[in-house]
Amino acid sequence: MSSETTGASYASAGVDIEAGDRAVELMKEWVKKTRRPEVLGGLGGFAGLFDASALKRYERPLLASATDGVGTKVDIARRLGVYDTIGHDLVAMVMDDIVVCGAEPLFMTDYICVGKVHPERVAAIVKGIAEGCVLAGCALVGGETAEHPGLLGEDDFDVAGAGTGVVEADRLLGPDRIRTGDAVIAMAASGLHSNGYSLVRHVLLDRAGLPLEAHVEDLGRTLGEELLEPTRIYSLDCLALIRTTEVHAFSHVTGGGLAANLARVIPDGLHAVVDRSTWTPAPVFDLVAKTGDVERLELEKTLNMGVGMIAIVPEESVDVALATLADRGLDAWVAGEITDRGEHTTGAALVGDHG
Repeated sequence: MSSETTGASYASAGVDIEAGDRAVELMKEWVKKTRRPEVLGGLGGFAGLFDASALKRYERPLLASATDGVGTKVDIARRLGVYDTIGHDLVAMVMDDIVVCGAEPLFMTDYICVGKVHPERVAAIVKGIAEGCVLAGCALVGGETAEHPGLLGEDDFDVAGAGTGVVEADRLLGPDRIRTGDAVIAMAASGLHSNGYSLVRHVLLDRAGLPLEAHVEDLGRTLGEELLEPTRIYSLDCLALIRTTEVHAFSHVTGGGLAANLARVIPDGLHAVVDRSTWTPAPVFDLVAKTGDVERLELEKTLNMGVGMIAIVPEESVDVALATLADRGLDAWVAGEITDRGEHTTGAALVGDHG
């Protein structure tokens, strides 16, 4: 009588439990680098634990939470076989949303969905997430790797994450603090960041057929290297501004572009006017515009156009704010101001042409 098993199994269905276990072992060293003193336990539990007694120093702590992914930028990583940068993007998309209200990032969890678990690839993704968490000052307390054979191809994957931060109630930033005459300070983006890649891929790859491996003179590197440039993580820069000077609000420039995201923090009756001539977008934006014959309005409502974060500060805080960001190696400038347009007018407008 044969001892061979002929029945169906999880492995025959395409799920490799051993590969998943191997991936967890490979990622442990990177997760450990994100540890904060409030984190309890280690990787492998059913839930990540964070000691909330650390919040006793707050009089009225408000928890801020956010969740996000990195969109179709993962397709560029998959095509190039580069997996250790996309995690930076994920942390930026989550934690830079949290810091907008003035909250300190505390911890994050991730979700990685793959068609087939390749342990080294999963570990590389987590490595990037862990490095991003260090840059954001938060802990990576747990996550999930899910294998979905039949739904995703063997090399396909997606990433998502959720994070939590904390802010003192009376230090909450937002529209209520903004006043006429406040300055709009723009912080430079590192590139395209993680928004608009459906447009970028359609224009540069699908229509123009540009190879990712090709060197592009205007970019000074290959197209693939440009498109995989990690999203800048502004969390600690924003917290540094809060510590050194008065800040009324932040705006994280993501999907929808600069004007739409800035409008989200402008109170009724006020208007943000941003002067395009105060900066010149990086060459990649011009490449997308010219290659796809993309109209300026379409470009500006899809891409960040070189500005990844906005700080709104009183006029007397401008010099300290700019000096603080310069000391941190971040290019920033006064890009506009808050004006009074009447009680029924609100939002943000871009004026002038880029320098």
